[in-house]
Amino acid sequence: MTLAADPPLRRSRHDRELRGRAAKVIPGGMYGHMLANERTMPPSFPQFWARGEGAHTWDADGNRYVDFLCAFGPMLLGHRNPLVDDAASRQAAMGDTLSGPSPRMVELAELLTSAIGHADWAMFAKNGTDATSTAVRIARAATGRTKLLKAAVAYHGANDWFTPRYAGVTPQDRANIVEFAYNDPASLEAAAAAHDGDVAAIIVAPFRHDAFVAQEPVDPAFARAARALATRIGAVLVLDEVRTGFRLDVRGAWEGLGVRPDMTAFSKALANGYPIAALVGADALRAAASEIYVTGSFWYSAVPMAAAIATVQHAIEIDAPALMKEPGERFRAGLEAQGDRYGLPVRLTGPVQMPLLIFADDPDKSTAFAFTDAAARRGVLLHPWHNMFLSTAHTVELVDEVLTLTDAAFAEVAAARRAGS
Repeated sequence: MTLAADPPLRRSRHDRELRGRAAKVIPGGMYGHMLANERTMPPSFPQFWARGEGAHTWDADGNRYVDFLCAFGPMLLGHRNPLVDDAASRQAAMGDTLSGPSPRMVELAELLTSAIGHADWAMFAKNGTDATSTAVRIARAATGRTKLLKAAVAYHGANDWFTPRYAGVTPQDRANIVEFAYNDPASLEAAAAAHDGDVAAIIVAPFRHDAFVAQEPVDPAFARAARALATRIGAVLVLDEVRTGFRLDVRGAWEGLGVRPDMTAFSKALANGYPIAALVGADALRAAASEIYVTGSFWYSAVPMAAAIATVQHAIEIDAPALMKEPGERFRAGLEAQGDRYGLPVRLTGPVQMPLLIFADDPDKSTAFAFTDAAARRGVLLHPWHNMFLSTAHTVELVDEVLTLTDAAFAEVAAARRAGS
């Protein structure tokens, strides 16, 4: 289907009505990373969504978009992937939340431990926060220590010790967090030395993917330094792949560097949108993992596990990270060339499978907001300050069509700048 470059009149009545209703029954009308208001998202960005299929999503008013958010990461194989949905449906016909786990739990654990280089065991939960929090508890149980080393600003979940907003959080909740500068081995060493003998874990993302700033690939020397430090001081190295899992390397994001963590947390893309998280780890932590108490009423649900098996198997078969590279490179090159042509220089930072827009001379993100707003009105869903995500449903042909729309969006923003608006 060919996409039109001129922005159609976008319907928004239903979205406005839903926002009004939500404000009466949901605190703030919405919460967390899904909040879409004038402070967080462009004016044309909907709050409520009706459906998705492949690389497209439709808002509550029926407007269609090419989706470069992929639900903020879960849609690895595209919305409503038939292979995944069929596996989930077959399991749903037998049962989901039963009086104990289904055989799918064992099958998924076997699959992950065979696919991920450093994984000897696996545990399951619902959200990324569950997985990172479980990793922290295991690290403390294994070491008898308290301190957690994390990169400054880095997000590792919504629990008290990691949440970026401190309302309702006590100083004691964060008392054992020690920060270092990402990609700076000296800073990491200093953080550890300041708490010699009490560092339980170093938790780190595969690359620096903080919001609002240019994404920073990991320096292999830093990854090796983190591994060496954790080994030397007897701490646990935790790799947080909640956001990156199965998009960079199906074996584990640092496997290509020859650096293996002790534990890795996964969630988002693990089951192509079905709610599940996983923590995998090395044999040395098996005893500690079996000693802690973590659970949840829905942590053993069989449907997401069936979906995860289908997702991971297919991602391995097609090499999903490699499949997304050509469309991602085309998207990056196209947007950057358009920005230069219209006098609005932009870089797509980070891996091409999950880039982040950074416009030159745009400290308040006004250019990013204007551009993503113009793109949204043309049916292209981009984000002004967060990672975007490609899926295997984003083809080169679709990207070429999208670039026609983004060219028109750049033209609109450039014209508005010339007019002084």
